[in-house]
Amino acid sequence: MKRLLEILAVSTKLGLTSFGGPVAHLAYFKDEYIDRRKWLDDKTYADIIALCQFLPGPASSQVGIAIGMLRGGILGGVVSWFGFTVPSIIVLIIFAMMYQTLALGDAGFIHSLKVVAAAVVLHALIGLGKKLTPDKTRIAIALVAAAVMLLYPSAWMQILIIVAAGLLGVRLFKDKAEPKVQTFHVNISKKLGITSLGILVFTLVVMPVLTNLTDNPLLSIFDTFFRVGSLVFGGGHVVLPMIEREVVPQGWLTANEFLAGYGMAQAVPGPLFTFSSYLGTMMEGIAGALVATIGIFLPSFLLIIAALPFLNELRSRKSFQGVLMGVNASVVGILLAAFYDPVLKSSIFTGADFALGAILFALLNIWKVPAWLIVILGVIGGYIFSFISF
Repeated sequence: MKRLLEILAVSTKLGLTSFGGPVAHLAYFKDEYIDRRKWLDDKTYADIIALCQFLPGPASSQVGIAIGMLRGGILGGVVSWFGFTVPSIIVLIIFAMMYQTLALGDAGFIHSLKVVAAAVVLHALIGLGKKLTPDKTRIAIALVAAAVMLLYPSAWMQILIIVAAGLLGVRLFKDKAEPKVQTFHVNISKKLGITSLGILVFTLVVMPVLTNLTDNPLLSIFDTFFRVGSLVFGGGHVVLPMIEREVVPQGWLTANEFLAGYGMAQAVPGPLFTFSSYLGTMMEGIAGALVATIGIFLPSFLLIIAALPFLNELRSRKSFQGVLMGVNASVVGILLAAFYDPVLKSSIFTGADFALGAILFALLNIWKVPAWLIVILGVIGGYIFSFISF
């Protein structure tokens, strides 16, 4: 119990102070878990990061979960996630309730949050593009993925694109695979890993059936967010297009409500996947927030438990590395399509919007201003620009 309370205290401190996105989160983790407390050595920490980069879902949250599991078992992973995630969940739930009760949809700062979202997504798109599409072949995959998504926008089309890109990656990128991969040591049995993977697959198959047989909105929310959490590759920003295709066309939220919450999510510490808490609140109140949050994060636990015992074997296979290269390239294209629709179409209407977005993007990309500060500057800039334009 003492160890679990220690994990909770440290992870909550990180959840209150870890601004700046996944890369910054990993730096905070290293400072707190590795340098200060010596819970792990640098090599083990690097191996954990490598594992989480190979899995769908929020990489920084998964790293925190894995460290918690190594420190205090599976319950330690749950406690680590709870402390790191709950502070931003609370803020986003409150924001959603204020949006609904105070009719914030027409407030000037809400439009500024959409412009902020445009700048942040473009910054993420360029960063991912440099990392995940370094050659002409992968750029071509990204462009084709973007074109298909723009022509046939749907959640299922996105999944088909990811699967097709993975299969193509096996053929195209095996020769680009790393010949030597560091081994990873963990004390989780393969039997438990297989069981965890079985639960994940069973839930993915059964939940859509149950949703179609019943008319329960909470069940439908869980199905949607569990599927997103299981299939999103590329981290927090890539969750934007997949969730948007799931919730906006169904009428759960408008595009404006969706982007306002996404912009607000940039201002809080912790993982960007807590955006689901805002969405769930907008759909079905507090119950919807809890169901959406559990739904999107549960696959991370199941995937980590499933992957740890088999990681060494998978990472050493060239075909597996090829699959990931293809999938990652398609992720860039999916995000490119989302940058146009809904981000640009719902945020940039005037020259003032474009000017503000360009300034915010420059601050992010050139001057490396953190995302939470960009939100504040965006809201202030929006009011200044609206005053000047009159």
